[in-house]
Amino acid sequence: MIIKATSKDRDMLARLMRAEATGEGELGMLMVGNVVVNRGISNCLTFKNVRTIPEVVYQSPGGFVGKDSPLFYANPTTKEKQLADRAIRGEYFHPATNALWFYAPASGASCRTTWYDQQHTGRYKNHCFYRPDPGVCIEIH
Repeated sequence: MIIKATSKDRDMLARLMRAEATGEGELGMLMVGNVVVNRGISNCLTFKNVRTIPEVVYQSPGGFVGKDSPLFYANPTTKEKQLADRAIRGEYFHPATNALWFYAPASGASCRTTWYDQQHTGRYKNHCFYRPDPGVCIEIH
């Protein structure tokens, strides 16, 4: 486990992964989980005072829009819990490996080269991922 998480925290992460990336399949959901975990273990930028999954999910400003989705409020499935466990254990997937941000561009639009002054690391389906420069957030590099 690379981030401390209770079963309640795990369930919250599973629900957020579903709400943010349900149309992107298991891999897309795992990448969302990577970003949440990265924010929780990073002691840099705007993530210096968030250490738990709930703190990351509800950070303001900077939290996740998925928390406002009806998908966030339904109980997670066994499979979604298993995916959250994988993210909590530190199973990473490119391009989310060192990412602290992602967004979904408008349909047919390309990813921006930078997002919040961070470098684009790649795209998976409809999500563009961004990481800080090496050395800025040593916990995730």
